[in-house]
Amino acid sequence: MMGSILTFLIILSVLIFVHELGHFLSAKKHGIKVEEFGFGYPPRIFGLNRGGTIYSLNLLPFGGFVRMLGEDQA
Repeated sequence: MMGSILTFLIILSVLIFVHELGHFLSAKKHGIKVEEFGFGYPPRIFGLNRGGTIYSLNLLPFGGFVRMLGEDQA
């Protein structure tokens, strides 16, 4: 039972990462500045600033986001 739950959570995390990566790559391709690529929901555990984009790993791992220039922080 625990093995199948863990497998589900790993697969879900990979799918979320790939989905958000699609937003990130599309924004970059169209010249939109990405301020942050976050995996999980804040609060932030770890962040790395590269080329003006913050790559963050956040506390709640069941989601992700790409914050583009001009988007309000909610």
